[in-house]
Amino acid sequence: MVATRHFMYGKLHRVTVTEANLDYVGSITIDPLLLEAGGIYPHTRVDVVNITSGERIQTYVIEGPKGSGAVCLNGAAAHQFKAGDLAIVMGYEQVDVSELAGRKSRAVLVDGNNGIVEVREYQTPGLDKLGQPGNNRLGECYPQRQVGVGAV
Repeated sequence: MVATRHFMYGKLHRVTVTEANLDYVGSITIDPLLLEAGGIYPHTRVDVVNITSGERIQTYVIEGPKGSGAVCLNGAAAHQFKAGDLAIVMGYEQVDVSELAGRKSRAVLVDGNNGIVEVREYQTPGLDKLGQPGNNRLGECYPQRQVGVGAV
């Protein structure tokens, strides 16, 4: 039997929730430009963390209008998110342990309108490479931004 681990391959970091829709059957609707940048496929499971309230849910992704900046929590999830909340959307995959070292993860940084500002890639170190100064991300901060037109 092969050992596997859940690997966070991509995240949308500090997106602004644009809508919370109780009347939809479920999931999270996301602008396909954001999905592509994060490597996240429609109909796949994601964790969504509400930075504003601390709530955390699991759901699946559906595609919204391209270029819209849409991040809409649907169905029951709409009870835990509201428009204007900041959130992190994280996609995971099962990976053979032997394939983890060297595997890359993406972080998509956005502006106040969920426009892509930067895509960062991080390479996973092997266990024999832990503790090296270049791996230390303690205190790494993402740029702060304001929500609204033209914000960065």
